[in-house]
Amino acid sequence: MKLSARNQLEGTVTAVVPGVVMSTVTIRLAAGQEVVAAITKESAEGLGLAEGDEVKAVIKATEVMVAKD
Repeated sequence: MKLSARNQLEGTVTAVVPGVVMSTVTIRLAAGQEVVAAITKESAEGLGLAEGDEVKAVIKATEVMVAKD
């Protein structure tokens, strides 16, 4: 699958937590960092996401905020 988004991070699903409407999907990257995505429960079920699945976190953002105290 080709996408225009350049930020594609490969990793392994370590958790899928379904909610009433949204599910959270935790993905562990190769270097050990984790990315947590909130997607619709319907999408998580449609993809058949489960712990151990190899996936890509695709990030497309128009802005990034940075804060410092």
